[in-house]
Amino acid sequence: MSENSNHNKPPATYADAGVDIEAGNTLVERIAPMAKSTARLGADSDLGGFGGLFDLAACKFDDPVLVAANDGVGTKLKIAIESGIHDTVGIDLVAMCVNDLIVQGAEPLFFLDYFASGKLDVDAASDVISGIAEGCRQANCALIGGETAEMPGMYAAGDYDLAGFAVGAVERRKILPHDDMAEGDIILGLASNGLHSNGFSLVRKLVEQESLAWDAASPANGDKSVAEDLLTPTRIYVKSVLQALRANAPINGLVHITGGGFQENLPRVLPDNLSAHIDLAAWKMPPVFQWLQFAGSIETAEMLRTFNCGIGMALIVKPDALADVMAILAAEGETVIPIGHLTARGADAVSFSSFDSA
Repeated sequence: MSENSNHNKPPATYADAGVDIEAGNTLVERIAPMAKSTARLGADSDLGGFGGLFDLAACKFDDPVLVAANDGVGTKLKIAIESGIHDTVGIDLVAMCVNDLIVQGAEPLFFLDYFASGKLDVDAASDVISGIAEGCRQANCALIGGETAEMPGMYAAGDYDLAGFAVGAVERRKILPHDDMAEGDIILGLASNGLHSNGFSLVRKLVEQESLAWDAASPANGDKSVAEDLLTPTRIYVKSVLQALRANAPINGLVHITGGGFQENLPRVLPDNLSAHIDLAAWKMPPVFQWLQFAGSIETAEMLRTFNCGIGMALIVKPDALADVMAILAAEGETVIPIGHLTARGADAVSFSSFDSA
């Protein structure tokens, strides 16, 4: 390759264009121990290769089917960026992926992340990835690789975006949902940690409307700031639900209550002849949801379609198994609430009682 013959201009470098390779190398050095801390059977979590390796045979499945999921954190990231609190959104990223795996009965095995920014802030990125590692530890899921992309001109100063990719495995005979659901089956709800990672475009609009600073006391929880309350990380249900499944608890279906709320997510596991009926009096919406509903004069139907309203995961079980399933999950630290039952399919796939429209 010939040298640049234009002697009137200094030689161009990648750094001149806004990409700092050395910062990227520094980040890799910082996060390598974090990844190592997520090591599990099948993965040693060493970083630096062109691809992450996982030994499925080491997990000793009999007839495994791989299950994959990818997701992001959405505009919840804007609160992290504007408040400078970066160490929890990584947990959200992992949760949104692994909670989607567990509803099909799959054990999460490994995770990869994608972190993109206009200019790499090593400290902020390290905080984010520390959260990803914590989420992986909670899910017993190995962080085996990822990508850090520095793209000048693509993002405003300080902004970044996240995506995550998780792969799990389930024995073919144990894939959920099962096809023996029937009228009278009970719907159990597992309590959420708060907003999780959905509805934040509306949340941010309401915070702005109320003229609240991120460091002001939260109207829903005076012990936390607005940002701390809203950034409460998504609950990861993997270990508790896996414990129930490994105990052969008769769970016929699992539903991750995410975007679209109850009305959009419950029908995804139901046969065409059945509907889900939810009793809204079965639990009390946590304070953060009550505050949002009041601040925005949000109708109940819109709340249920936008937010989890306090229930992050739903299970469908036979009535005679109810006490056993509840006991297993409660022993694993879950707050378990019977919230409804299955009925013959009516006009709507999901119906509600104790419904207040305003």
